[in-house]
Parts: sequence; structure tokens; C-alpha cells
Amino acid sequence: MNVNQLVADYERDGCIRVKNFLSPEKHQEAKAAIHNYIEKIVPKVPEGDRTFEADGKNIRNLWRMEQHDPYFAAMAKRPEIIELVSKLVHGTPTLIAVESFNKPAKIGSGIPAHQDNAYFCQTPADVLTIWIAMDAATMENGPIYYIKGSQKLGSLPHKASGIKGNSFGLAEMPQYSKDEEFCGTLDAGSALIHHSRTIHWSAPNKSDYPRCGLLMVFRGAHTKDDPAMQAVYTAAMSKK
Repeated sequence: MNVNQLVADYERDGCIRVKNFLSPEKHQEAKAAIHNYIEKIVPKVPEGDRTFEADGKNIRNLWRMEQHDPYFAAMAKRPEIIELVSKLVHGTPTLIAVESFNKPAKIGSGIPAHQDNAYFCQTPADVLTIWIAMDAATMENGPIYYIKGSQKLGSLPHKASGIKGNSFGLAEMPQYSKDEEFCGTLDAGSALIHHSRTIHWSAPNKSDYPRCGLLMVFRGAHTKDDPAMQAVYTAAMSKK
């Protein structure tokens, strides 16, 4: 990886694509770990640490995976990951969570446009998400879309979305040009990294192919909980 170029692109656009983020061996290892997690660990985790699709059978999201499986806690400590993240969050990285967004074939649901920091409520917003493709993310199976540079808009108003697993969405989408839209298609093992204020969303998966992503969320150790943002989130959730 050309780290200096990645940092420059991230600072400008608020989102970057990193090809071959995991080696083929590490990718297969992570994919097997997720399968093992679903088969053996999911039945034992608290209800709030898993979300199902509308059929009540297929996993939509897995939350706080690092708390239930040491594999994912160790993965987030790999030196090459910490080195890159430290430059992007402007300080010492602190892991917030390891998650998965599974989006199974045919029934995987979409995600409303939002900024992640509406959930994380950190100030300054030196928080990012690494989204690693366990399956190829194609135009057909619901890739992530970003508005490049939208992290510079600051924190925008959000409201309850009514979507389990993604309960908060933008109150109003800002105007933008198609030139500012970035579609995050990925080969398996590659990754997207986005700033916590970068606006993003994804469409449902109506294809015959799954689109599972493994996510690691980091903040800079210098960030703090923002009580005002937390109050807005709590108030919105109480009106669902």
C-alpha cells in the first residue's frame, strides 16, 4: 500500500478503496471465522448483538464480534492495520467494534443514507470504518455508495429510519453532483475505508450472490463522547 497516497485521498474524499487489503490466505481465514461465528457463537450471543433479515432466519448484522470471539479482537490489532489507522484518525487508534453486514442473496436489505458519527457521537469526529469484502461487492448485489468530500459538511441532522440494524438516517439528503458519487465495488479481500461523517448508503441485494462485509470501527484515543449528539440520538430513538 502507498500509505501517503491513501492518507491524501482519504483526507480529500473521506473514502478510499484499498485493493488486496487481506492476502488470499487471510481472506479465506476471516471468511471461515465468520462462518464458525455464525454456526457456533451466534446462538449464544445476546439478542442485541445480532440482527436478522425480514425472514427472521438469515443474519443481517453481527455486532461486537470482538467481545465474543478472540479471533476478531486479534485481527483488529494487526500492526499493518494499526499503522494505517493511526494516520487516518490522527492519533492512537482505539477499537470501537468489529461487525459484519451480511446482505444475503435475494433478500439482503439496503441501508439508508447516513453519517456514522450520528451513531458514534464522538468529538472530534476522528472515527473511521474499515469495510472488508468477504464476497465481491458488485453493482448487482448492493455495493456501498459514498458522496466524496461530504465529511467536510460537518454533522448533519438525522432521524429515526425504522430499519432494524440501521435505525438512523439523514433527515434530508444534501444536493450533490454525480461526479461526487463513489460506488464502492470491491474484489473479495479488498476494503473500503470511510470517515465517520462521510455520507453513504447501499441498495438491497436482489442478486443470486451474497455480499458479506467484515467491518472494523476505530476512533482516535483523543475523541470524547459528545453529550449533545447523544441526546439527539436518544430522543430520535424514543420516537420510533
